[in-house]
Amino acid sequence: MKQITIEDLQTFEFQRILNEDPLGKSITLLGSFARGSVGPSQPSSEDGERDKAIVRIGKTAFDLESAKRPFDGLIERIEGVQSTDIYTWALGWFATDRDRDVKIDLVCPATDVHIRKYTEQQIIMVHETPQIYEAVVKSYIDAFPAARTKWVDDILSGVSEADKVLYDSPDFIILPDMKWDLTTMSAFYILAIARDATIRSLRDLRKNKGHIQILKAIRTEAGRIAQEKFGLPSDRLRMFVHYQPSYYRFHVHIVHANHVGTLGSTVGQAQLLDDIISLLDLEAEDQPGIFERATLTYGLGDQHGLLESIQQYTTIADGGA
Repeated sequence: MKQITIEDLQTFEFQRILNEDPLGKSITLLGSFARGSVGPSQPSSEDGERDKAIVRIGKTAFDLESAKRPFDGLIERIEGVQSTDIYTWALGWFATDRDRDVKIDLVCPATDVHIRKYTEQQIIMVHETPQIYEAVVKSYIDAFPAARTKWVDDILSGVSEADKVLYDSPDFIILPDMKWDLTTMSAFYILAIARDATIRSLRDLRKNKGHIQILKAIRTEAGRIAQEKFGLPSDRLRMFVHYQPSYYRFHVHIVHANHVGTLGSTVGQAQLLDDIISLLDLEAEDQPGIFERATLTYGLGDQHGLLESIQQYTTIADGGA
């Protein structure tokens, strides 16, 4: 992929707003770029053809050193000052020599699945029984396009991001998550990805397949890396697994314990790694796995491809009530 320039981004044609997050100071837009100008090259059958694109623009974290003297070079001008008793507020503009003020994420070309994922959604809580998993969810995972995880295969094989890998073993690798700027420690975010492609989600974890050793190794190595490379002790980390995950190659999220603002780190999607290990420890070697037998409760966005199928199955199972 070529290096993206501001001139490339200026060719973006806006279609609609997918989401806005006032708390997280970000906005997500749907639009398009000229085919092949952004993202991997795509075959074009005619001139003027365009690729759908998702653009997410978010406020970056403050530089802590500059923030110590906010009115000496960080903030250039203010307007609209108002006061009420002890409270004063104003609009401000950063100085032109600021390091960076926004982070821009692109998905191009974007599929309808991507668009649904990034569209503002209502969260629906579902109760996934083992029967629902076998009848609905497993087939959904089986049909997940291999192209959606090619980027994971490229990382695991060393084709991409090899210079970013923090730890590499026969069982998993650890590297920074793309959402982290590598400098803001309060937003610390690294990712461990398992090499075993048969572990697609939480449901596939089994004590008798040696998965518990992999999880414990991830916990140990992630803690060591956070301490040795970034000065974060292990008790300042939150390690969790998503269910449902956004892609079906097993991975563990490791973030600063104070990290907030992402839906994926909240109850209803995040399962703590320590709890997963503890449950696997309780498994009997000659019995079906705990995650094979458990009913899992989690939130799905109303645009998620699984939701309608789960709701239909539940309605039929309940006798159409």
